[in-house]
Amino acid sequence: MTRAEAWFTHTSALMVGATGLVYGWMRYFAEATEEFSIVNHPWQPQFHALHVLFAPLLVFGCGLFWSGHVWKRVRSGYPARRKTGLVLFGLFSLMVVSGYLVQTAVDETWKLVWVWSHGVSSTVWIGVYALHQLLSPRNKQAGSPERTGA
Repeated sequence: MTRAEAWFTHTSALMVGATGLVYGWMRYFAEATEEFSIVNHPWQPQFHALHVLFAPLLVFGCGLFWSGHVWKRVRSGYPARRKTGLVLFGLFSLMVVSGYLVQTAVDETWKLVWVWSHGVSSTVWIGVYALHQLLSPRNKQAGSPERTGA
């Protein structure tokens, strides 16, 4: 995996995570200033649009990670940070599928299921992603597989 691929994925994760958290706060926790308003904050539609526009970038970035990072380590048996990496993969799958289904659900019950699934999996994914980065062996050992090309 190249530095450009890593920076692309980290940047897209930051953009999607930030817009998603802000949009979620606006949608579910902010209170509308006008009694009959359908949005709780004037910028709510813009943050929703940005979140939906940035999400495919994260999916693409994680696809880059899959081929150049995840699958290589699974095959080689490299154990470092494997638990958080596997949790990220599972949460990412749920996050993407539920994000898609939230937009296509017609039945209110299913829409609520997908909203909760997306919100919880995304929030936990952001935390695990940050933890995964904090546990990075980059600064601890110079001979990691990424540095040696293994």
